[in-house]
Amino acid sequence: MGDTRSADKPLTDRLLRSWTRCRRRAWLDRHGSNQLRLYTAHRTLQLDDQQRSFVALLARKPGHGLQACAQGEEGVVGLRLRSTTREGLAVEAHPALLQRRAGSSRWGDFVYRPVLARQGRRLTREHRLQLALAGRLLEQLQQAPVRDGLALAGSGRRLERERVPLGGALQRQLDESLTKLAADLKRPTPPALAADRRKCTLCSWRGVCNADAAREGHLSEVSGIGAKRRDMLIEIGIDGLAALADADPERLALQLERFGEQHGAVAAPLVAQARAQRDGCAELLAVPPALPELAEAPGVLLYDIESDPDARDDFLHGFVRLPRGLEGRWDLSRATYHPLLALQEHGEGACWTRLQRMLRQYPDWPVLHYGETESLALRRMAQRQGVGDADLAALRRRLVDVHERLRRHWRLPLNSYGLKTVADWLGFRWGQTGVDGARALLWWRQWRGTGPGGRGHVQALRWIFAYNRDDGLATWAVAAWLLAQDETLGKG
Repeated sequence: MGDTRSADKPLTDRLLRSWTRCRRRAWLDRHGSNQLRLYTAHRTLQLDDQQRSFVALLARKPGHGLQACAQGEEGVVGLRLRSTTREGLAVEAHPALLQRRAGSSRWGDFVYRPVLARQGRRLTREHRLQLALAGRLLEQLQQAPVRDGLALAGSGRRLERERVPLGGALQRQLDESLTKLAADLKRPTPPALAADRRKCTLCSWRGVCNADAAREGHLSEVSGIGAKRRDMLIEIGIDGLAALADADPERLALQLERFGEQHGAVAAPLVAQARAQRDGCAELLAVPPALPELAEAPGVLLYDIESDPDARDDFLHGFVRLPRGLEGRWDLSRATYHPLLALQEHGEGACWTRLQRMLRQYPDWPVLHYGETESLALRRMAQRQGVGDADLAALRRRLVDVHERLRRHWRLPLNSYGLKTVADWLGFRWGQTGVDGARALLWWRQWRGTGPGGRGHVQALRWIFAYNRDDGLATWAVAAWLLAQDETLGKG
């Protein structure tokens, strides 16, 4: 038998979730080649969060399928719900969990409602539509109303529960969304690229869309252009990277000022960035040196943090110790890696003591990091630990943001100034292929397990350490390039 024709396939809750995030993603989920998908740890992290939330909610393991519903289990998983809309569209949902509630249904003196686990700090339209679809189909199955769903976040004692009403306007939004989703899936070609592509890094279709964006010269490819700025440029007739590179900066500034004076000020930098990307040339912006702190330094500490943002947990403070050689040269063969693992059960005070010990051991060494995350985290921890103003000022002086120095001194022919993009352009390669912060976080959760008595395999920690060490070395690759450019310009 051949594959089911696309027109005959149901609209699923998974497609609806993709469509709510990005219309193009839903189309690719239905019509794209799975061979072009790239792995992302984000979905696995979501499932991990979901499992932890459900364990905290239920007193015992949930039952499975229709039989569990008939038996009145407290929680039910593995149920497939099917129906058709008033327009005749086949729809299907696979609710992650059903929770038993008081009421009356075909099975007895109880009813079920759909439950989902959310990530992030607030409930979104995506979550509401998922619950609405599951609730509508569940009503038909249990022959009883489903007036609300339940959204969970966190786990254990920190489990958050939010009741979500499923009637009224939400049902109308669901009907409209399903109709639009069906229309998008019937298209012979995918919808346009998303205006704001910052979240594309979380999507398994990012490789396909990145290639299309580069080929089209999409405005989102220009570093510094988000969704709102792109809309402004399109409104005044700038529809791509090439058009922006060809624009007159002064005229563009006047055109952008109609949206507010502050927008006119970005015209010249945007045109210059587009030209750098079009021509493939780096441009010097400020007089060197970019890193004067390194001129007489006996060594540097390369600092990178790995964190679990949802838990607000900076679980690893990694340092690469790089001393200067006898002849004043930097020799990477002498670099050593020093990971400081910060377990929450040990308390922040213990972590701060270890960090102080590392910093005091090398008092004259600048601490290089990429981006503001490390500087903010370290200084805020110092403040919470009661460090005085003088010591805080000294700590601030030691911290050198390589990303900020790069942006201040150079314009690069790249669509992003993120560490991975810049270091890759310079020829640096991470030792582990396809690893990112999300994968490191997944490994951390796998190792952390259920606590001190239920740790995972130590190999997960080794992978995290290797990734964190490479982030530190990538930071040095950028710093070394800045130093090399300064040296070349000095000779000139």
